[in-house]
Amino acid sequence: MAAGGFSAQEIEALCQTPDPNTKDFLFQQTMYRIKDPRKSLPFYTGVLGMTLLQQLHFPEMKFSLFFMGYENPSDIPKDEAERKKWAMSRKATLELTYNWGTESDDSAYHNGNSEPRGFGHIGLLVADVNTACDRFEQLGVKFIKKPNDGKMKGLAFIQDPDGYWIEIFDQKTIS
Repeated sequence: MAAGGFSAQEIEALCQTPDPNTKDFLFQQTMYRIKDPRKSLPFYTGVLGMTLLQQLHFPEMKFSLFFMGYENPSDIPKDEAERKKWAMSRKATLELTYNWGTESDDSAYHNGNSEPRGFGHIGLLVADVNTACDRFEQLGVKFIKKPNDGKMKGLAFIQDPDGYWIEIFDQKTIS
């Protein structure tokens, strides 16, 4: 049995051959709402090593978008229209959505890991889990699970400034 009473064969049979009309589809982004860009942007760039690919501001609706990803900063087009087009064509980016003024209220965003459960986490492949986690610890990052804790050894879960979970794993963990 693969999981929950489903055989691997049944799971494979449930998966359909992609429709040719979807051949150009691209998983482009996951969106998180953030309360304070002054906390989130340094975390995603300085702690996780992402690059700000694009920022968009909507004053009439009082929100901003920050697209983050693992791209070489020197590849980012200088022309603003080209940059926007380029940024929206990158794979697996993170869209941080900031609703203006939320940094000063007492609300919190639901991360999906408490009731009612839903979205759980994003995952980052790193060169070495232990080395990455040593660095995260030195930087004061909050851990949900360290690599040697619990039943699943060799992977960790950390939290961003808004409490979203980020799984940290390496090739040894997944092989």
